[in-house]
Amino acid sequence: MEGTNCEYEAFECFRRSGAIPEYVHIKQLEDRRKKLTDFDIIFFPGGFSAGDYVRAGAIFAARVKAAAGRDISEFNDSHRPIIGVCNGFQVMVEIGLLPGESGLEKKVTLTFNSSGRFECRKVFVRIATRNRMIGAAYAGRNAWEIPVAHSEGRIVLDDPESTFNYLSDEGNILFQYVDSEGNPAGYPWNPNGSYGNIAALSNSYGNSIGLMPHPERIYYTYQAAEKLEPTAGKQFFDAIVAYSKSL
Repeated sequence: MEGTNCEYEAFECFRRSGAIPEYVHIKQLEDRRKKLTDFDIIFFPGGFSAGDYVRAGAIFAARVKAAAGRDISEFNDSHRPIIGVCNGFQVMVEIGLLPGESGLEKKVTLTFNSSGRFECRKVFVRIATRNRMIGAAYAGRNAWEIPVAHSEGRIVLDDPESTFNYLSDEGNILFQYVDSEGNPAGYPWNPNGSYGNIAALSNSYGNSIGLMPHPERIYYTYQAAEKLEPTAGKQFFDAIVAYSKSL
C-alpha cells in the first residue's frame, strides 16, 4: 500500500524469530490472488498509507475491509494473531478490530499528538495486562525501551474515565507509557498525550494487538540505548511467533 514503512524491518524480525514471512499487497487481496485466511499471522505495517488523507489509516482500512473484511473476521475469530504498528494500529481501529468490544468502536480514536508535532524518539512502556500472546515475555522489567515515530498517536476516549476503566477491566490496555523507572508520567515520557498513558490496545481475547511504538525498530541490542538483552522488539516477535506455532 502506498506510503507504508518498516515492512522490511518487520519481515526480517519475523524471519529471525522463526516465521516464514511473505509480503501481501492490497491489490493482491482485491483481485483475490491472495487470501488472508491462508496465513497464520497478519501484520499491518506503519507509515502514512494513502498520505493519511481523511484520517490516518482511514483509506487503507476501507480498502482492506472491502477486499478482505470477511476473511479478517474469520481470521480473528480463529484467534490467530493480527498485529498493527503505528499506522497499522490506526488501520485496525478504523476496521473495528480494536478495541474489539461491541459498542466501543466509536468510543476509541487516534488523533493528533498533544504536542502538535511529529514525535520521533525512544520512549519507555510497561505491560499492563496478562496478554495470552506476549504478557509473559514482558514480565521481567518495569520499563522497556522502544521507539515511536508518529504525529497522530494520541488515544482519545469518549467518556474517558468509564471507558478507560472498562478497557482496563477487560484487559484491552496492553502497554502504557512510563518513565525510565516504570512510573506513569506525562510528556515527554508520554509522547502524544494519550489518555491513561495508553500506548497499545488488544481485543479481550488478546490475539489482536495495535501499538503506536515500533518493536521492529529495536529488535537488536545495538539499536537500544540501554543495551539490555533481550530488547522489547525481540521479545515481541519471538512471543507472537511462538503463540502462532502453538495453535
